[in-house]
Amino acid sequence: MNTRPYLTGIQQIGIGIPDVDEAWKWYRAAFGMNVSVFDDAAEAALMTRYTNGIVEKRRAALALNMAGGGGFEIWQYTSKIPVEASFNIRIGDFGIYAAKMKSRNVPALHEQLKKQGLPVSPLLTDPAGERTFWITDPWGNPFQVIQGQSWFKPTEELTGGVCGAVIGVSNMDAAIKFYTQVLGIREIVLDKTGVFADLPEATEVRRVVLRKQFEPYGAFSKLLGNVRIELIQRIDGTGRKIFENRCWGDRGYIHLCFDTLDMEGLQQKAAGLGVEFTVDSGNTFDMGEAGGRFAYMEDPDGTLIELVETHKVPVFKKLGIYFNLKKRGTYKTLPDWMVGLLGMNKIKD
Repeated sequence: MNTRPYLTGIQQIGIGIPDVDEAWKWYRAAFGMNVSVFDDAAEAALMTRYTNGIVEKRRAALALNMAGGGGFEIWQYTSKIPVEASFNIRIGDFGIYAAKMKSRNVPALHEQLKKQGLPVSPLLTDPAGERTFWITDPWGNPFQVIQGQSWFKPTEELTGGVCGAVIGVSNMDAAIKFYTQVLGIREIVLDKTGVFADLPEATEVRRVVLRKQFEPYGAFSKLLGNVRIELIQRIDGTGRKIFENRCWGDRGYIHLCFDTLDMEGLQQKAAGLGVEFTVDSGNTFDMGEAGGRFAYMEDPDGTLIELVETHKVPVFKKLGIYFNLKKRGTYKTLPDWMVGLLGMNKIKD
């Protein structure tokens, strides 16, 4: 029996947007997402289950903040115009509502972004007494900034990367079972029902926060850090599917991706709990500058969870230097200095 985790942390959150370059520039300025892991143009041939049976063309770029945390997969259709939701998305609608971003100093970052003229909420306090705030990008995607609890290395930025997500669900008990038992995010740090002043809407919800602490398994576990998943269920029962009548890759949060250490083991475990992979690349899927095996599964409301077992990562693109992780075993850690070499791919504005 495998007692080690099948997953480490959040590798990235996918954001469907109309222009990769414009969005990436904004994310560098707001969140310090300035390290390029890959920038790839290709056909999404394996995703036709979620693109109406059509093989669509796309460009995808993976950006990191080397202070620690997951990245953004900034994703753009190049074969069609990405579709916006036909309704105003509310907290508790089914799917990924927001990315959680970590900060070393939440009040200082709030002040900095406010001075930049960016659309931030007032500084708020969450149920645990921690300071937090919300910010929305120019394409309508909300982000919640929270106090970071795990870091890779200091940078000049007040921000880190992605440490979690806010996900709307229709059945909290079913969602808890999926995220705790299938994905292994087991620690429940909050389970309350009420109207909360730190949420964007004053409506009654059941709010459950799950946490997975950093464990020293896998090449990038220290870089990715802790995981915090917040599940929201509207008590009034009026939630709608965020991607209703739209495709994966359209505008908004298209998936939440976890760095995966044992894809075969996780697939067997999930199947035993009644959850099947809906997409599976098998072996190594080439993304030009990076590669690995990827798969998708759905939470009980159809929210897409991507799983990536990384096999190849560029260290210094200009010299063609790569990490080959397939040869060394997925559970082995990499020294901090080696992971830090990813920072050589930093984009300077």
